[in-house]
Amino acid sequence: MFENIVGNDKIKELLQNSIKNKKVSHSYLFIGQEGIGKKMIAMDFAKAILCLDEKSKYCNVCKSCIEFDSNNNPDFKILEPDGNSIKIEQIREMQSKIIEKPIISSKKVYIINDSDKMTKEAQNCLLKTLEEPPEFATIILIGANESAYLSTIKSRCMILHFENIQDEKLKEILINKFNQKLDNEMLLKFSQGSISRAINIIENKEIYEKVEEIISNIHKKDIIEIIKMSEIIYKSKEIINDILENINIQLMELSKNSYAYLECIDIVENTKKRLKMNANYDMCIDNMLLQMKEKLNI
Repeated sequence: MFENIVGNDKIKELLQNSIKNKKVSHSYLFIGQEGIGKKMIAMDFAKAILCLDEKSKYCNVCKSCIEFDSNNNPDFKILEPDGNSIKIEQIREMQSKIIEKPIISSKKVYIINDSDKMTKEAQNCLLKTLEEPPEFATIILIGANESAYLSTIKSRCMILHFENIQDEKLKEILINKFNQKLDNEMLLKFSQGSISRAINIIENKEIYEKVEEIISNIHKKDIIEIIKMSEIIYKSKEIINDILENINIQLMELSKNSYAYLECIDIVENTKKRLKMNANYDMCIDNMLLQMKEKLNI
């Protein structure tokens, strides 16, 4: 169990001991940055809970383990967002099924992935099950934003905070497992210890390096040059949220040289809000670059 998952050793040990000592909780909340192994650990934990071999508790050969590996275990279910959120109808359907007795194992496990995307109505609905869970059921919530959960939800879960993967370890994983390199220190910082984010950055490395060049030189160039240089931003609408996050990290680093860079973060945050409200994309980018140029006339 967990042998192919890097990092968060204390959490892995805690979960292993809970199975060994037969003290598995009815509800968990796994919180941490995306791409650091929360879902992988939850899946391994679920498989171990359901394993029929009481000695090994991760035998890989019992009926439960075999059907788990083939995504056919009837005692296990994973919920994913329907569109941009997890809706009350999904929780109600889960509730109607979770009360049914297990078929193969003596337990049932439900994972709600990206559970921080549950609507308020869905969370209130889930609360009923968390307050009085079936004795054979374990529910694992996985999310990145702890503040998105109702306090009543958090109070009924064992909350486990996952740590980001250290930069050197992340570089090692990228080379050994994915045959990829990420040597740019700014982009490594932007990955925030997330393997999936690091891979996404590598796939779009040319874009991010161009953005880094734009932000580093924005105070030196006139606005026409800046607009020309920024063509790649105008063409990268599908990853604009990541680009804006990347810009903020650069601005934070550059703020060591001038407070004006720190003030530019507000400009980027306002751009995010306007884009979220479906404002004209090109105009939002125009305004952001113009305002940053004005602010950085230093």
